[in-house]
Amino acid sequence: MYELIEISQRDFYIDCPSKIGIRKLGGGEVCLIDSGNGKDVGKKIRRILDDNGWTLRAIYNTHSHADHIGANRYLQEQTGCKVYAPGMECAFVKNPVLEPSFLYGGYPFKELRHRFMMAQESVAEQLTEEVLPEGVEALDLPGHSFEMVGFRTSEDVVYLADCLSGKDVLEKYGIVFMYDVEAYLKTLERVKSMRARIFVPAHAEATSEIFALAQYNIDRVYEIADEIENLCKKPKCFEEILKNLFKNHKLHMNFEQYALVGSTVRSYLAWLKEQGRISPLFEEETLFWEKC
Repeated sequence: MYELIEISQRDFYIDCPSKIGIRKLGGGEVCLIDSGNGKDVGKKIRRILDDNGWTLRAIYNTHSHADHIGANRYLQEQTGCKVYAPGMECAFVKNPVLEPSFLYGGYPFKELRHRFMMAQESVAEQLTEEVLPEGVEALDLPGHSFEMVGFRTSEDVVYLADCLSGKDVLEKYGIVFMYDVEAYLKTLERVKSMRARIFVPAHAEATSEIFALAQYNIDRVYEIADEIENLCKKPKCFEEILKNLFKNHKLHMNFEQYALVGSTVRSYLAWLKEQGRISPLFEEETLFWEKC
């Protein structure tokens, strides 16, 4: 764990729960693609940089989830590096309380305000084409998060962030987090047709072939959508749907899972409604969902 893997003369990643990319910029300087979760991870990154004689110039965040931005502040304080994040993700990086607030749908109580859900704030700037290092292109990969991006380098290495998950992750968690189901599926279709020397997803093994894994993720999205639709053969409120999904997938209910899976299920419900597969039904001052 936290082993530095070289994938080209200029491209590396740190093998950890949320893979962290490293790109050599020349003159002993490097940039990071994401920073992992928290100060302890930041210390491990700093040790790797120091062991290789590298100076950190910038962190390019793919999106604003805590396991991707958690070491921003520590590394910024230690090195003075810049932090960049795309679109509205930048607002979340600068104001991390927005993340648990969004997931919960209101002010988050203290059990949701911890480092796995809410990183420390860092000074971030908008990720634009002008601030990208030479030889690096940003790839729009929305769906998992609001305006998530990945990166392709001139050495034909593609960092895919969280746009797909490994089969082991899907089997373990059953329902992976996503914000916009339609955008997520469109992103996966794009990724499925991509070619690169090597792909580095944050939560799957690096690979030279991405088609099969992307299709597996697509299939799982449709399976969960079908499952939710079928649960609504008889009208059910959100809490009933969520309870059934937790039972079906043997998930353990806690504050974190309620927020993460609950937010994802609401996104599925919105997508199924827009697809004309379920319809809302208000009865006894309760919102029910019913299969069309």
